[in-house]
Amino acid sequence: MRLAIDIDSTLHPYWDQLAEIARRRFGVELPYDSQATWAIDKLEPEQLRVIVTETHTAEHVLAAEPYPGAVEAITRWHEQGHYIHITSHRAADAHPHTAEWLEQIGLPHDDLYCSNDKISRCLELEIDVLIDDSPVNLQRAVEVGITAATLEHPWNRDLPGVISAPDWPTLAQRLEPHLT
Repeated sequence: MRLAIDIDSTLHPYWDQLAEIARRRFGVELPYDSQATWAIDKLEPEQLRVIVTETHTAEHVLAAEPYPGAVEAITRWHEQGHYIHITSHRAADAHPHTAEWLEQIGLPHDDLYCSNDKISRCLELEIDVLIDDSPVNLQRAVEVGITAATLEHPWNRDLPGVISAPDWPTLAQRLEPHLT
């Protein structure tokens, strides 16, 4: 099987970084539990762009801690012979320190790609399973016949046709039948 796995809010708790920078730079509180949609209405688009850019600097990328069980599940899948494609909406200039972070946390992978259009890349690579947090990407994956899975967040709970779980060990268990 061929798996594509997102990074931010999928491999590590990204919201903490995003909210801390929004508070520090713009004095805007972004409580995780009330973020019921993918849109962040409390920030102007330019403010959000500045914050996301900062979260993708080497300092923030290299400081991220993976979710418990993420590296172990992906390592097990890689050892079983599954192709692991790491995908992120990060800009291309974040690629070197993103690769360094993956090495630092010991996450085996076959490919790392930073791009805004994950579904097109998944189709090019004939991906079977996409693990992501974006409702847009998850719904598009389902539409094109890719098995979609996610860690549950306030903005992506209860998406039709998407395998979801509260944590990585549970997600890995729920995905097992789909990886044969």
